[in-house]
Amino acid sequence: MGRAFEFRKARKFKRWGNMARTFTRIGKEITIAAKAGGPDPDGNPRLRMLMQQAKKENMPKENVERAIKKAFDKDQSDYKEINYEGYGPHGIAIFVETATDNNMRTVSNVRSYFNKLGGSLGTSGSLQFLFDHKVIFNVVPKEGVDLDELELELIDYGVEEIAKDDDDNLVIAGDFDQNSAIQKYLEDAGFEINSAEFVRIPNDLKQVTPEQRESVQKLLDRLEEDEDVQNVFHNMAEEE
Repeated sequence: MGRAFEFRKARKFKRWGNMARTFTRIGKEITIAAKAGGPDPDGNPRLRMLMQQAKKENMPKENVERAIKKAFDKDQSDYKEINYEGYGPHGIAIFVETATDNNMRTVSNVRSYFNKLGGSLGTSGSLQFLFDHKVIFNVVPKEGVDLDELELELIDYGVEEIAKDDDDNLVIAGDFDQNSAIQKYLEDAGFEINSAEFVRIPNDLKQVTPEQRESVQKLLDRLEEDEDVQNVFHNMAEEE
């Protein structure tokens, strides 16, 4: 298995421990996608994908509709996607993705978490070289589809890896910049897409001791608890 598959498998059971957090995260993404590409899912591939993902997560229809309307409500503040990069304890690189309607609040909170828990917030772009930005699709396999042939078909679309997960669904990983092209190919080919997530995969993992892991994890947990934080990525190796 390639590193994209292993990365997703490692994260699968760690993301968003409760339903309310999941709905909040997807709701923000829906609002941002609708604002950027319009409220009609037929003409907005990213919104279409997020609505499908919301359905898979059993997110109520009214929550989805409310998130779309929020994108065009003049009385509502716009969400902005802002990234923060820094180092946690023991030199662990941490990349934080946020969606916020109050940047001053968010940067103040994120900086305080780093400072109080043994880390330091860096400048924008300082850690991008440590992570590869990828899209990972989870797709229902079609009967009779040959994975090797499908991978050859998708190479031109920036796909680097296709594998099966524990639920026998297809995990398709490719370049972030090609996410719309890959989605269009899969939809045109009649595949049912369960989800599409944007991830930052570390180029190199850093080993830590159990004691060091505990201190790093405190910072990661605190960041993920913040309501403005959408995703947290790091280069700390998983426990063996």
